[in-house]
Amino acid sequence: MSSHPRLLQIRTYQLAPGSREGFHRAFVEQAVPMLQRWAHEVVAFGPSPHQDDAYFLLRAYDDLADLNARQDAFYGSPEWRQGPREHVLAMIRHYQDAVLWASPEAIDDLRRRNAGDAAPTG
Repeated sequence: MSSHPRLLQIRTYQLAPGSREGFHRAFVEQAVPMLQRWAHEVVAFGPSPHQDDAYFLLRAYDDLADLNARQDAFYGSPEWRQGPREHVLAMIRHYQDAVLWASPEAIDDLRRRNAGDAAPTG
């Protein structure tokens, strides 16, 4: 593992009312495995405990150019476009991204403390 800081993307989703359980299922079963096949470093994801229809995804990249290249390739791919895209997007009201630099230790801590395989609550 690199000792260099990584660019951490924090994506938050506001979901359609009552869709969080289905969104989580689609993330666990389809979106995250697909992101991993496309070499995205998924740090953490899951239902946000502060609001019933909120969700988060954390991903780490080498830099902004790496983020843009990987996301352009993934979101433009037939696997995404002809796969779960429509189903997933139908559950999202809006999303917002922020990026910041983080140490490998901070990213590892986020990964440990925010496992995405837990069942949604609320």
